[in-house]
Amino acid sequence: MNRKSLFVFLVLLAGFLSASAQITKLDPTLLGKATAGDAQSQFLIGQAYAQGRGVAPDAVQAAAWFQKAAEQGHVQAQYELGLAFLAGKGVAQDDAQAAAWFRRAADQGLAAAQLHLGLLYDHGNGVPQDFSQAAGWYRKAALQNSADAQYNLGTLFEHGEGVPQDYTQAADLYRRAANQGLASAQFNLALLYDNGQGVDRDFAQAAQWYQKAAEQGLPRAQFNLGAMYANGQGVPVNFVEAYYWLDLAASTWSGGRQQQALDARNQVAAHLSPDDLAKVQDRAGKWLAAHQK
Repeated sequence: MNRKSLFVFLVLLAGFLSASAQITKLDPTLLGKATAGDAQSQFLIGQAYAQGRGVAPDAVQAAAWFQKAAEQGHVQAQYELGLAFLAGKGVAQDDAQAAAWFRRAADQGLAAAQLHLGLLYDHGNGVPQDFSQAAGWYRKAALQNSADAQYNLGTLFEHGEGVPQDYTQAADLYRRAANQGLASAQFNLALLYDNGQGVDRDFAQAAQWYQKAAEQGLPRAQFNLGAMYANGQGVPVNFVEAYYWLDLAASTWSGGRQQQALDARNQVAAHLSPDDLAKVQDRAGKWLAAHQK
């Protein structure tokens, strides 16, 4: 190794050692308080290990510190420990343990824990499947404006699972979640307008909500919006827009649904001039390039 190469190596080594020292240093005051039993400090150290802030990332250490704080009733630590058990991150994967810790946090009113406990009851993971329990926990989180809980509770009302079937309630819940930008809720609300369930049938409203979900990349919404442009339902007939949305759906879906979108797109293509077709294909390609990075 010549002198120049040795110098470069030493510089790199010094940088590495400096970085290593930086990521293995915890605030001594914080560590002292955590060791003495302060729950908030224990939670903060758990976060540091989980996120690699000031220390090297360590899921086992994170879970251990979260558990110390959780056992003292720290609500956010209980939730984080539930997530760790759910994912098997730093602890053995255990849905029942996840449910137990989510319940403790949910009982303290944490919306995210209420949502996750609802999901476990909804799917029967770690607890017996119980749609009524799922609805109850979703409702608690929905009242705290959790968009995911509003959407999930809406699906239970739509299908009559754990609650009486009520399309009006489903539409109201979907609307609340849709207004917060949740694409799946926007799509489901559009479907209700499309079919006149729980709301007056309104193709224009359906098209507007399909478009919001389609712009977020939901292929079902892209397909339905493309079909509406092709058929002039809720929007004027526009074969360029129809091709654009159907092409995006075909590019995202797979299997039978992809073929359905391809067939619809190809039928629309027959109505376009070569120039219009080239332009809309370029536009769709740019959208895909921007959204599939």
